[in-house]
Amino acid sequence: MSNALLEDWNTPFEIAPFDKISDDDFSPAFDQALEADMQETLIVANNPEQPTFTNTIEALMQTGKDLDKVLSVFYSIAGADSNDAREALMREFSPKLSVHSSEIIANKELFTRIDKLWIRHDDLGLNSEQSRVLMLMHRNFVRAGAALEGHAKDRMKAIKSRLAVLGTEFSQNLLKDERSWHMKLSESDLEGLPDFLIDAAKMAATEKKLEGAVITLSRSLIVPFLQFSPRRDLREIAYKAWAARGANGGDTDNRNLAREILELRQEMTGLLGYKDFASFKLETEMAKTPENVRQLLNDVWRPAKAQADKDATVLAQMMYEDGLNMDIEKWDWRYFAEKRRKAEHDFDEAIVKPFFQLDQMINAAFECSYRLFGLEFKLVDVPLYHADCRAWEVTRQGKHVAVFIGDYFARGSKRSGAWCSAMRSQAKLPKTQTPIVINVCNFAKSDPALLSYDDARTLFHEFGHALHQMLSDVSYEMVSGTSVPRDFVELPSQLYEHWLKVPEILKKFARHVDTGRTMPPELLDKVLGAATFDMGFQTVEYVASAMVDLEYHTREVPEDIMERQSEVLEAMGMPNAIGMRHATTQFGHVFSGGSYASGYYSYMWSEVMDADAFAAFEEKGDAFDPELAKSLEKNILSMGGSQDPEALYTAYRGRLPGVEALLRGRGLVA
Repeated sequence: MSNALLEDWNTPFEIAPFDKISDDDFSPAFDQALEADMQETLIVANNPEQPTFTNTIEALMQTGKDLDKVLSVFYSIAGADSNDAREALMREFSPKLSVHSSEIIANKELFTRIDKLWIRHDDLGLNSEQSRVLMLMHRNFVRAGAALEGHAKDRMKAIKSRLAVLGTEFSQNLLKDERSWHMKLSESDLEGLPDFLIDAAKMAATEKKLEGAVITLSRSLIVPFLQFSPRRDLREIAYKAWAARGANGGDTDNRNLAREILELRQEMTGLLGYKDFASFKLETEMAKTPENVRQLLNDVWRPAKAQADKDATVLAQMMYEDGLNMDIEKWDWRYFAEKRRKAEHDFDEAIVKPFFQLDQMINAAFECSYRLFGLEFKLVDVPLYHADCRAWEVTRQGKHVAVFIGDYFARGSKRSGAWCSAMRSQAKLPKTQTPIVINVCNFAKSDPALLSYDDARTLFHEFGHALHQMLSDVSYEMVSGTSVPRDFVELPSQLYEHWLKVPEILKKFARHVDTGRTMPPELLDKVLGAATFDMGFQTVEYVASAMVDLEYHTREVPEDIMERQSEVLEAMGMPNAIGMRHATTQFGHVFSGGSYASGYYSYMWSEVMDADAFAAFEEKGDAFDPELAKSLEKNILSMGGSQDPEALYTAYRGRLPGVEALLRGRGLVA
């Protein structure tokens, strides 16, 4: 019986034939591709010839192509449009993949071949990219336990398998809690809410097949509700439900899962000879050590908390003037901060939002990439996994570069947050392959779709990741695009956010959705002037999450992880009226998988670089300076992980940055 996942894809750009793939195809295709990958790997491992870069490293990188196809399709759909069948498949696939990976790592013949090459790597005549690939391949095997023997090797395999199961359960529990809760709003409950929020709440009710309007736990709905609803009682209900995700007891409670994940990570890194998980994880990042991360977070925390404390005094006074003689709570901050922003900056998001229409912001992101890098985007009709998705062919001077897919709207089947992924990454060997890149966001669906300024920043952020994928120009997929250290990967994305603030871009694309008129200069000034408004709050909620993540992975695992969270926050002096951006039981970055574990700080580490990197354009007096744009592409965006990131950044800027540019950019220094 044929299976579309394993056939040659004779589609435009060889994109997955989503219209021919059913959920029933995934399991048999996965099992077949998994077995094929193992057989291909064994051929490499058992090659009787002496190991060479070609017959070992390049050969190993060519195994598992069918498995890559199956998983790229499956995980693209499972994250953005989940259902019961796909969630069951995730639970089935995760442990199988872990066992499969562990068997490859444990293959003594294969590791011996790689190790022999590494021992004499200076004599192999490799170019710089090949040397980097060999180093990374060898390091990955060692860090995954390839050099372990006996019980330690068996235990490592068991730990990885269990972690795969726990990470999947954690993310699915979170999605279930988000999907199951909603708050029905009566007509009187809608009073005081801006039209865009009412429209989005009605759309959310329609999706749930309900009458009227509802608030869900989607960030794109609940944050503006907390900003604009004058009903303190409803804000409290909504905030507490949001904060309780993953901690509601019963089958979806994540507390015990998180604790077991921490215990297993600690045991795993002990087997590898590290004192704690953070030391293991950060060894391969730019930060190198937990001490360096802690120093950065403390350097930012002090001015951020000082600003937040000042702001809290102002907001408490506003509450008092509103007849509320009580402490400011977490469900109060956003509401009174919004009132303050309107009063001090004459800034009303309900007035601003009609100027940030989704399609116009997409066009703005495209325009910036054209002016910087010469990229052009043309809508194409190709099969996609959901009706909300759109696809563009990306070209430069008439030559095909990539396919870009945008999936922008929140829905109950989509996990929260925003992300970029590649269904196919760029490579030149063994044959040229161009990338297929997806941006997934969770904007409130309305007609027409309007964004907040922060939503627009998110769109630019994820598009920066997409550019990192699309402009990659390396030989090997292993070091393509965003295959870089975690604390470097956010540099291109956060850097691209700066172009949203360029006045000429806002003047051209921030046009009123009804009248088409350009945003008035005085309103544009307010938007830009308010860009750092409430930055004390935003920085505190972020740094608190990053510090809790770090402390979880540098200390003994506590009996009660929520007590440890409280202990860390208390030691920091966390303001009572501000919550963590991601509390433990919702911290998918850290517990749904290992990629951001001990690494949530990386957004801020990258921000130190992105503030400095854009300052180069400001120093030139031209946000689209062609010489700098060429250097940015040549030294960072095209290079992927083919060189050490410090060398890449230094090639672009001539030096490494300090924290000062970040603090200035956040308005946290005079």
